[in-house]
Amino acid sequence: MNRQRLGFLIVTLALSINAPAFAHDMAEMEEMDGHDMAPNAMGGQMGMNAHMVMTSSRPQTPNDIERAHDLIGTLRRALTKYHDSRVALSQGYQIFLPTVPQEVYHFTDYGAASQEYSGHFDPTRPGSLLYVKNPSGDYVLVGAMYSAPADYTPDQLDALVPLSVAHWHAHTNICLPNGITLDDVLRGDIGATHLDMPGMMPAASSRSAPAINRRLGFLADGRFGFTGKIADAAECEAAGGHFLKQAFGWMVHVYPFNGDDLKVAFGMSVPKPPAN
Repeated sequence: MNRQRLGFLIVTLALSINAPAFAHDMAEMEEMDGHDMAPNAMGGQMGMNAHMVMTSSRPQTPNDIERAHDLIGTLRRALTKYHDSRVALSQGYQIFLPTVPQEVYHFTDYGAASQEYSGHFDPTRPGSLLYVKNPSGDYVLVGAMYSAPADYTPDQLDALVPLSVAHWHAHTNICLPNGITLDDVLRGDIGATHLDMPGMMPAASSRSAPAINRRLGFLADGRFGFTGKIADAAECEAAGGHFLKQAFGWMVHVYPFNGDDLKVAFGMSVPKPPAN
């Protein structure tokens, strides 16, 4: 897998999530400036829409339940050391867009993610670790994300993580503005300094527009990206963008630290970190 295609994976990780902190920051800007914002983001509750498809549920079997609990146990053991996010960073995981407020921060091991997208599945070394920030600003580990090739069938995905307990998802109908390449986004460049790029807030529209543009780049006006308002190829081209029918392959989140309820561990909502 080349670096550019792997960049697409990382794009989908970071730009498909929302953040209470993001909303809080935008609310502060609105309050200061009297303008409404349309941030390009969605909540922790994922669901099928124009930008996301999910695998269908299958009837649950005792073997599925056993496999799911085995995976939770494996992750709990494998991720213990990563409760300290500094350990994750020291062992090759990298934070994607750490300065952009997010509900979930993806710490990605590019080598492990590349292996997953080549069809290799190692439950003990997920391609991404999932962290949230606590009120003090510290990273708190909540789970992990596995990935799989885009051409995998439901049976192949089921063999990795049972479709009766989990929903694998893929990102679809994505519009990115012209002027942003995959390599740019891989480097964390979302056009924050490109004032004339589609997606930026017009400078005349708000006193806080320059600050918004510096932080959010082409995500500022809510049209572009993995949860943007544009989900049609013609509309994307008319807005000055390029259209991606499917951004990358399949992904699944697992949250192993909040008890043994499979609906929580393999759910579509980000659970709150357990109280210590």
